[in-house]
Amino acid sequence: MSQLPLSGVRVVDLTRILSGPFCAMILGDLGADVIKIEAPGGDHVRGQGEKVDGFSWYFASFNRNKRSVVLDLRNPEGLKVLERLLADADILTENFRPGVLSEMGFTPERLADINPRLIVVSVNGYGSTGPYADRPAFDFIAQAMSGYMTTNGRPDTGPLRTGPPLTDLIAGLYAALGAVAALAGRDRGGPAQRVEASMMMSMMSMMAYLSANALVTGRDAAPTGNDHPIASPYGLFRAQDGDIAIAPSTLPIVKRLLAEIGLPDLLSDPRFATNEARVQNRAALNALIDAALAHDTQENWITRLNGAGVPCGRVQTLTEALADPQVAAQDMVLSVPHPGHGTVKMVGFPVKFSQTPLQVRHPAPDLGAHTDAVLAEAGYDAATIANLRDRNVIG
Repeated sequence: MSQLPLSGVRVVDLTRILSGPFCAMILGDLGADVIKIEAPGGDHVRGQGEKVDGFSWYFASFNRNKRSVVLDLRNPEGLKVLERLLADADILTENFRPGVLSEMGFTPERLADINPRLIVVSVNGYGSTGPYADRPAFDFIAQAMSGYMTTNGRPDTGPLRTGPPLTDLIAGLYAALGAVAALAGRDRGGPAQRVEASMMMSMMSMMAYLSANALVTGRDAAPTGNDHPIASPYGLFRAQDGDIAIAPSTLPIVKRLLAEIGLPDLLSDPRFATNEARVQNRAALNALIDAALAHDTQENWITRLNGAGVPCGRVQTLTEALADPQVAAQDMVLSVPHPGHGTVKMVGFPVKFSQTPLQVRHPAPDLGAHTDAVLAEAGYDAATIANLRDRNVIG
């Protein structure tokens, strides 16, 4: 197989928990050699989530394609080891609060001295400037402060978080995108830039038409639950034996929907003639569509509507989605052999490459599993490595 897109790129990863490890995992999936630096106690996520024989599948899912080095960064000698690793790295990823890296002695100037080609990628809560820069951050807080929670749910529920930790994941995704872009720029002769992605700002960038409308009108978006705030019909509708998610986002698709369910003349009614009118009269329109769908089963309607070019589907539980035949066809559930831990299932690669398909080259590492190998690659001999271990600099 040809080399993966980031083969030959080395990442020193100081991140922990989720946002930074997700960024580093993406870089590892793309072929980079990711060296995960862990404190003697390890990443906290090693102890979180459902475990099999004491092994966290949550940790395994976000730390594949990495090598683990245990290094005490509170020890001056540990910082010297880190400096040596950075000298040969292409990318440093970190998700400390802004300023912590400099407090450790790795100021931007010092990092440039160590390695002028080093790209530094930071994931944080609010950005490194502004009145909130020094605040601790968590996904729940970033969801709240980004405006997202007030648009989620319905008027009767009040603000709601979303189930997955979206701000962590979106910030990690942006950070990985920024890292790859900075790497491409550097390799074309540009500077080794610093890249930053914050949880709050990343979430705000995803608010789409909601933020656009708020900027135009000065009004907050009202939560609309499963209904679309600016399109109708759109949402969950009731068939004979269950709900169907239907998303006719344009007028031609609305016409196809209404024709297929036996209501082809509905748009001649002034209440439904325009999208604006349909949004205003959503409840009446939804009731008519529900009544039409009640005459056939969920499965039949999904087949008929998709055949007519109307996007629709069944609401699935997570376990149902993971077992979906389309998910299987896309290789989106992987069974990964882990030495000492059996087979671990995890979500696969959403980005597909035609010539260099991504793969799990390294299962999530045991704590410190690669310390000796990585230090040997950095030029430490066996006696020095043993001495560092005896003095608890490494693990």
